[in-house]
Amino acid sequence: MLRGNLGAGKFGTPEKDLDELRETFSYIRKRVEPRRVLEEATVVAQGQQKATDSTGSGTNNYAEFDITKILKDEDDGVPEFKRDPSQPYSLGPNISDWDEQRAEWLKKNPDFPNFIAENKPRVLLVTGSSPKPCENPVGDHYLLKSIKNKIDYCRLHGIEIFYNMALLDAEMAGFWAKLPLIRKLLLSHPEVEFLWWMDSDAMFTDMAFELPWERYKDHNFVMHGWNEMIYDQKNWIGLNTGSFLLRNCQWSLDILDTWSPMGPKGKIREEAGKLLTRELKDRPVFEADDQSAMVYILATQREKWGNKVYLENAYYLHGYWGILVDRYEEMIENYHPGLGDHRWPLVTHFVGCKPCGKFGDYPVERCLKQMDRAFNFGDNQILQMYGFTHKSLASRRVIRIRNETNNPLEVRDDLGLLHPAFKAVKV
Repeated sequence: MLRGNLGAGKFGTPEKDLDELRETFSYIRKRVEPRRVLEEATVVAQGQQKATDSTGSGTNNYAEFDITKILKDEDDGVPEFKRDPSQPYSLGPNISDWDEQRAEWLKKNPDFPNFIAENKPRVLLVTGSSPKPCENPVGDHYLLKSIKNKIDYCRLHGIEIFYNMALLDAEMAGFWAKLPLIRKLLLSHPEVEFLWWMDSDAMFTDMAFELPWERYKDHNFVMHGWNEMIYDQKNWIGLNTGSFLLRNCQWSLDILDTWSPMGPKGKIREEAGKLLTRELKDRPVFEADDQSAMVYILATQREKWGNKVYLENAYYLHGYWGILVDRYEEMIENYHPGLGDHRWPLVTHFVGCKPCGKFGDYPVERCLKQMDRAFNFGDNQILQMYGFTHKSLASRRVIRIRNETNNPLEVRDDLGLLHPAFKAVKV
């Protein structure tokens, strides 16, 4: 304690410490009697503690502190903008010449091309979560794991990432909060060719898989789904909007304008939910959600939108966790990263687990256990580059899988993740 308060000396040696301690105590004795100094300091400290405690925020125990004391929405007396209820909902002012505006911007800003390499578009991955803490403490831990997982994939594949914690439009809370954000980002980043939306409860489980961008050169909207389930059956789970690609173009702004009117909370969303339940196969009764709305739009307006929508099922742009997580060990034994499909899924999406809320659609223990396994399954592909792996998919501990060498640059990069070819600077 004395060393911590008085200093460890200039060099930190025991002899030097003793010399400085002697000098310090000698100086103190010359000034005043040490006991009185300590008593006065104690009285002052106690007074400060009482003053702090009187404010109600003096505890050092985070578990005892009421977080609601600091998580209060500010009210400056200025009313929030209210939309005219007689007018249809809109995400923003009508724009009809975005392609021309964007082309002109790209021409004037050649240092920000919308393609960073041949057949490699500039992509912005967008995800987010509530500005408030999760309703259960463990939920924030899994949000942290989820964003760490996404950062790893984006870093390896030259993708930019945007994490949102702000509700940009109070009317579009819940399922629909992504739409105002997506539109704002498309218009603010004309250099971005594709925006990739990904839910917070989805994780990358194939770090080596690169999307087949060339396949989408004639399409603007890519979702995991099946043509027959959408256009023939009108099945409400015929596609998934938890992970999708949207090209930055006028067509995308137009479909956002068509998509959003079912989203405003309240009577509009409730009535739209009744319509979707009536029109779509097997849909339960609940308020309108963005996924059902998109199924309805494509099923009823195929001629207008269908030719620019690619329903992808050759790999798992979205992979339902319930059919994947119990097979991870089998995948490790028989296959390898880079496949992206049922053999090694690109994305494992924990639909219905809701780890940030109080209640989910599945048992909490199964959800959290499998989310840990999915994270470790993806994380192993990161750790292996540096010679480590998780002890098991259920373990946070890591073990060494490669001996250190005095020729580290000769270590093979089997998955090609350390230095992907597209990251090389063209001289």
